[in-house]
Amino acid sequence: MMRDFGNRCLWRPLVVLFAAFFGFGVDAVEPTNSANSMESLRGFTMGAGWSLKYIAPAKAPVKTEVHRALQSLLDRLEGQMSTWRDDTDLARFNASRRTDLFLVPRETAFVVIEAQRISKLTGGAFDVTIEPLVRLWGFGPRGRPGVVPSAKLIEETQAKIGWRHLDARLDLPVLKKAIPTLSVDLSAVAPGFAADEIGRWLELRGVTNYLAEVGGELRARGHDSRGRPWRVGIERPVDDNREIARVVALDNLSLATSGDYRNFFIKDGRRYAHIVDPRTGRPTEHVAAVSIAHPSAMTADALATALMVLGPEQGMKLAREQGWPVQFVVREGNVLRTTATPQFERLVVESAK
Repeated sequence: MMRDFGNRCLWRPLVVLFAAFFGFGVDAVEPTNSANSMESLRGFTMGAGWSLKYIAPAKAPVKTEVHRALQSLLDRLEGQMSTWRDDTDLARFNASRRTDLFLVPRETAFVVIEAQRISKLTGGAFDVTIEPLVRLWGFGPRGRPGVVPSAKLIEETQAKIGWRHLDARLDLPVLKKAIPTLSVDLSAVAPGFAADEIGRWLELRGVTNYLAEVGGELRARGHDSRGRPWRVGIERPVDDNREIARVVALDNLSLATSGDYRNFFIKDGRRYAHIVDPRTGRPTEHVAAVSIAHPSAMTADALATALMVLGPEQGMKLAREQGWPVQFVVREGNVLRTTATPQFERLVVESAK
């Protein structure tokens, strides 16, 4: 989903995922480290929090070293991909009016290439060039949602976006825009990539049991301290309260959720959410939340947004064709209706009554 960079919990998803034991990411960093102990870390990155629970093997780095290294890793990724700051690689690409090859870090090109793959797979429902439309609706940085733009303004803004006008290559690595004013916002895919990168860092150091979270996007590997797959609660998509609707068990899977109920406005009795359909130029309707499990947190992050845009019929059709574990929560008046693929239902270990 589209998230901002800055001082408003930027990149934080609108559907918050809690570990089922409600202790996820709240422990302070301590200098001790014992064999096979459960450790907890937390920090701040990309305008939101990051959290980690992991079982430390005997030869794992001490907890303070892990925290320092992971914070440094996340700071580096933010320095590449933030669109809030003017000094990042992506911000410089956006500010440039060149249409030739533009050198960027390898990680940035990698994330853009995956974003473009998801755009093609979903028929343009996912589009990292959509930021001008999000800003038009008042959901961008420093925006004030509440005004419905005219059809003419929407059409004019749509002419400034389009994933097909963006290219990326990993061998150099480079980005290339076909429209001089084209800009890229990776906030709907980079948090998942960051969670994947935390996992890769841990696994290279022998840590194989962990639950990593960046801005609400989760990557789970191995098992928890009880030897069970990691259990994670998915929040009920209601405006005023925070409560767990279902608990899923993640066995070497990542989980992303996108929703419409934390960042929206109501005008003339109609809800306008921050997730904008690049094909129509208008916010998505009726879908309250989408959750998807996938081996890659980066891919899950992007697909959760794309499925929100596609809606329950097209989205569920694509999920079934691809064999994805997906859950839709749809608004029918004042009633929330939940549907899920069989693959997702097999992950559910508890549902609220």
